[in-house]
Amino acid sequence: MRNFVPERYRGVAVTAVPTEVGLGEDALRALLLGRPAYRKTRFVVARCDGRTALLRVTRASETELFSPVVAVEMIADECAYLVEPEVDTGIPSALAEVAARRAPGVRAVVVQGRYAHVNFILEPRPLRVVVREVVPPEPAKLLDQARRVLAVSESLPPIELVGELTTLASLAATAPAEHYLLPCRGSGAEVPGARVSYLDEHPDRAEWTLLGCARSRQIHRWFYGDEPPTVDFCPKQRPGPEGARLLTKCCLQEERIDAGEGWVSVPWGSSLEHVRDALALLAAREEPAWAPG
Repeated sequence: MRNFVPERYRGVAVTAVPTEVGLGEDALRALLLGRPAYRKTRFVVARCDGRTALLRVTRASETELFSPVVAVEMIADECAYLVEPEVDTGIPSALAEVAARRAPGVRAVVVQGRYAHVNFILEPRPLRVVVREVVPPEPAKLLDQARRVLAVSESLPPIELVGELTTLASLAATAPAEHYLLPCRGSGAEVPGARVSYLDEHPDRAEWTLLGCARSRQIHRWFYGDEPPTVDFCPKQRPGPEGARLLTKCCLQEERIDAGEGWVSVPWGSSLEHVRDALALLAAREEPAWAPG
């Protein structure tokens, strides 16, 4: 039941329960058995005097527009009921984020969100994905892309993104120099207190330290015939974080996605499709396999 989210929130019905009935399992079963239910209804959110219970129901027919309820199962007799008008409740990661922010540790969280749609998540424990990259530019592109992908993905499991961002200035501090060569001016990067040149502008050769990666060294050799002192900032070279999965990028990958144990890497100029496929690959390697319920 971990990260259980209904496949379609239209399968979730909400019913107001009279105070005299209450939310006991036997009372709710007596209330719902025999009641006609729409053919898509699989779950019932029962509300009574500010409390919420969650039930699974079985109908007599899977094809009739309405058919009587023939079985009732209590899933949770105490749920958090949260109103978040800006949250799309069809997005698993959005449900998990609301649950973590407003009801940490609660097993069953019901959310009334955008369009007044109601959905729920059971045992929210999202997959933790560390997004590693170098900044600037800002916002951190890969982290921003991953957030945008999750904001509209109904088929990806609940995922929590954690940024692991390294600044070029902090990398420069590991190799103090008067003059640094950065890969491109487009990033807007500077190193306080030092002269900065940009490789994409092909400046005259000088005594500099390169803040770059394998591709930057290749370009430097092409232009100048040598390799300067270098601080390699490739985020793919460091080991993955403990207890999480890693999403990062590499400039040597032009179109392909690369992956290994617990990590996946996209091209430096990745598209949203690359990022979505990478997140899906990380999720697919989790056990048990996740799918909307």
